[in-house]
Amino acid sequence: MADETRHSDLILQQARRSLADQRAGGRRRPIPVGAAQIRARHMGRKLVRMGAAVVALWIGIGIVGSVIDGIGFTGLLLGAAGTAATVWAFGRYPRFKLPSRADLNPASTDVRALVGRTELWLESQRRALPPPAVKLVDHIGLQLDALGLQLADVDQAHPQAAEVRKLVGEHLPDLVESYRKIPEHLRYEERAGATPTAQFTEALGKISGEIDSVTRQLASGAIDNLAIQTRYLDYKYGEALEEAEKR
Repeated sequence: MADETRHSDLILQQARRSLADQRAGGRRRPIPVGAAQIRARHMGRKLVRMGAAVVALWIGIGIVGSVIDGIGFTGLLLGAAGTAATVWAFGRYPRFKLPSRADLNPASTDVRALVGRTELWLESQRRALPPPAVKLVDHIGLQLDALGLQLADVDQAHPQAAEVRKLVGEHLPDLVESYRKIPEHLRYEERAGATPTAQFTEALGKISGEIDSVTRQLASGAIDNLAIQTRYLDYKYGEALEEAEKR
């Protein structure tokens, strides 16, 4: 009953958000931070390699120039051409590789890294999903951002870490793949009172609710600590402030 209520609340929230977006003329899809950070790290590594290659190229040109007593205008042109070719090659390769389903093995990677990979994989699946599910997929991507932050200080052997591994490395991708295997013309055909698309969207809502639940559980300790610190500060400095005001 609680799960059904939570799912209904989630659907209502999504509907209100969608209505507000339409009234506002629509808005750009929010990009999950975790996926963006992985792409940024890849680009950063490419820039480092590119810079090192250009520096090495000109060091080599300088050495050759010192041996032959200068490289001349032709040497400068060749160096410029070599620099352009180096920048092009290192800017183009290696290309960013999106995670495949096999890369989401729950047992093969750090749990926080697994969440980031799942974000990227889920982002790559959007075009193959029905419109009702795309909103939920975007929302789940943002939820995975919050979950990734909570996992920063969680031990890999923590029970919640194992639950997250199964949820984002197994249940979520398995659900998406199961839906994608259904032929397009059968996805909206009603069977047993519901279409596969409706069932898929409902299942995504349940996974979204579970991600929210795990995130809240992981954050409960920090929330409790904040409440304790707030009460302590209020007790320590609140009374001092009252005494100062009385004077």
